[in-house]
Amino acid sequence: MFRSRFRPRGACGHGGNSEDGELASAGAAPVFRSSLPAWTRAHANGSKRQPAGIPMIRQLWTATTWLAIGLVGITGCHPTQPFYAHDDGDLSHYLDQATEIEYPDVDRARLADAEQSMPPLNVADPEFDQFWDLTLEEVISYALQNSKVIRSVGAVTQFGVADGLLNRTAAANTVYDAALTESNTLGGPRAVDRSTGSLFMTDLQTQATQQGAEDALSEFDAQFFSSVNSSTTDRPRNVQGGNPFNPVFFQQNSGQSLATLSKKTASGAIYSLRNRNTYTYNNIPIGIGRALPSDWQTELEVEAQYPLLRGRGEQVNRIPIVLARINTDISLADFEGSVRNLLMDIENTYWDLSLAYRSVETSRIGRDSAQIVWRNTNAKRQGGVEGSQKEAQTREQYFFFRAQLETAQHELFETEARLRWLMGLAASDGRVIRPKDAPTAAEVHFDWVDVRTESLVRSPELRQQKWRIKQRELELIAARNQLLPRLNADLLYRWVGVGDDLINADRNGIDFPDAGSTAFDSLTGGNFQEAVLGLEFTPPQFGARRPLAAIRHSQLQVARANAQLEDMELQQVHLLATAWRNVKYRYSLTVTHFDRWAASQADVRSATVLHERGKENLDIVLDAQRRLAQSQLDFYRALNDYNKSIAEVHFRKGSLMEFNGISLAEGPWPDKAYWDALGHARERDASYYLNYGWTRPSVVSRGPVDQGTGGIPSEPWIDGVGLPAERIPTPSPTPSPTPAEGDERAAPAEPTGPSDTAPPSPSHPSVTHRAPVDADFAVRPASHTSSRRGALVSPAATERPTVEPIGSGVVGNPLRSQSNETGRVPLR
Repeated sequence: MFRSRFRPRGACGHGGNSEDGELASAGAAPVFRSSLPAWTRAHANGSKRQPAGIPMIRQLWTATTWLAIGLVGITGCHPTQPFYAHDDGDLSHYLDQATEIEYPDVDRARLADAEQSMPPLNVADPEFDQFWDLTLEEVISYALQNSKVIRSVGAVTQFGVADGLLNRTAAANTVYDAALTESNTLGGPRAVDRSTGSLFMTDLQTQATQQGAEDALSEFDAQFFSSVNSSTTDRPRNVQGGNPFNPVFFQQNSGQSLATLSKKTASGAIYSLRNRNTYTYNNIPIGIGRALPSDWQTELEVEAQYPLLRGRGEQVNRIPIVLARINTDISLADFEGSVRNLLMDIENTYWDLSLAYRSVETSRIGRDSAQIVWRNTNAKRQGGVEGSQKEAQTREQYFFFRAQLETAQHELFETEARLRWLMGLAASDGRVIRPKDAPTAAEVHFDWVDVRTESLVRSPELRQQKWRIKQRELELIAARNQLLPRLNADLLYRWVGVGDDLINADRNGIDFPDAGSTAFDSLTGGNFQEAVLGLEFTPPQFGARRPLAAIRHSQLQVARANAQLEDMELQQVHLLATAWRNVKYRYSLTVTHFDRWAASQADVRSATVLHERGKENLDIVLDAQRRLAQSQLDFYRALNDYNKSIAEVHFRKGSLMEFNGISLAEGPWPDKAYWDALGHARERDASYYLNYGWTRPSVVSRGPVDQGTGGIPSEPWIDGVGLPAERIPTPSPTPSPTPAEGDERAAPAEPTGPSDTAPPSPSHPSVTHRAPVDADFAVRPASHTSSRRGALVSPAATERPTVEPIGSGVVGNPLRSQSNETGRVPLR
């Protein structure tokens, strides 16, 4: 610190050198004198003379600074590794990164369907080993057997690549979900008071969590706690010396053991049985301060802690168990919905595959017909009868149908692969799945009142929401209980025993404080007994802000859940109405497309005859062929959509699994579980039932779900008596105008149906089951030698309307006529 002092003129210095004195007395004006050392001031004045007795610090500091600068310049500013005497240069343990992508050590055999999958079929290489004819029931059976993870069509991208295992499998439902929900645990065991070994009386759970039923039941399991400790004491004390009852240097050995068994009951009370043993030995002399050098003390306690207000009663204490059980019910409903969705995807894909085969058949027939016309026109062009323009027209027609055939083949392969994905099979195994069931064409009626009521009862989604409402109601009950103050009664009764030893094999009859007495003899004698009765009272916080907010929150949760249920029911009816409406629409559309198909065939025949006679242009024939192919494909598509709409009605009304003969059941338990259940049942059968109270909480379930019709009357019937063969009634088309004189184009013949008329509908029209497959209507290709290809077959019909596809002279469809035992089958 610098200090300045003012000195008057003529003042002398500090006794330093003479120059300072001269400077101080020479000036007339007052000067400021510094209190710095003399050698510092001399350096400031430029003097090179060092003060006497001061080492040459400045020169040494300067030299040191220059030396450090030189060393830094020579060695450089970078760290160096230390030198080791046995460094052999092996840096195999050197790591230059902390994180990298690694492969887990999981030894699991790959699925054979994934590892041994064959190259997929494609348009360039459509050959395969054989057809695999499957009914819809067989496809569903394969899918259910291979569906530990419930698949869905949503797991297939728009490009047709199954990416469910990559992105969506983690979120998909599995057969393990209900068991996982049942066995889910939250947290560890209950907290125990280490001083007494008893369970703490904690607040109840008021919100539904992911806790499983077993974890919730563990709250009422008995808890055992034990502890043993030993200690020594050796310390001086601040007491007067010479007192034998209180020595200055106190030495003691002591030990304590505690064993407690406690259990919480359904009413909220906690009962405890406790044993405490204490051993003491110290250096207080015998006969003066103590009767024995050591002693044992044992205590047997029975304690009951009972809540009188908050947490009291079976209803609030069983709420966590009921909430956990409802979690399992919600998981089961979710699983049921996923299985139902799988069935819907399978059925839709099955009929799409059937349509894909029809599309290939139609496109192939159109291509072959166009090829014949192109061949004939080309021959006429070469003979000079036709021009090049007509040949180009027919050639374009051929390539048009060829492109349609290639597209239909590609869609068939994609649909078949999608069905394989749903069935859990390999993408390709040398076989091609071919639907064996023909789509139904019978007019199916559903009674609106029946299906509407059934959909509101059997929908898994509505059942899930009702379970959530039940959870919200139980949460409200628990929240209201938390508004009460905590008032707990504590009753403890204790038996005490003291002795020289803890226990002997035989009772010796010696009482404490005599030598040889035992603490357990004194305990069982019952001479020393104690009792404690206490009350613990803790009211809510002033104003009860948090409990009241919890009650209001639970009330709003109940209101929201009920509003959601109402909206879900309304949406369910709307979806059912759409499906019900689609059945009527698609059946009518199927009939219309059938009439259009028949008219198009007649048009093609007439146009072909007129063209051969030179009375019609070629473009009219080509256009008629295109319209015929399109009408045939539209008919099959409408029939396919009609079958899908029937399944959709069952999907919406909750009977799709019953429609396919499927029910859900619990998996098998170990044999020991069945043995224990039988023992408990026999034990209850041998007891007497005392109906002295009521169940709390009240009823939360109305029993198991009926996986049949659910008690709702639903009788199958089809338009006809005795379930006749399925048919499409063909209305009379509007007759064409009479051909002008000289015009030889024939009017299309009216396709005739069966001569009998449909009887009136029965009084209870509803359909829940599919008609037998062998009675289904189908458009089946005829044999190679038949001239009536694709006849409309109806077993009960006396007259069969003929529907001839284009190109009647072309070879039949190999997909329907070739045997499965043939070799490589080209799908062309």
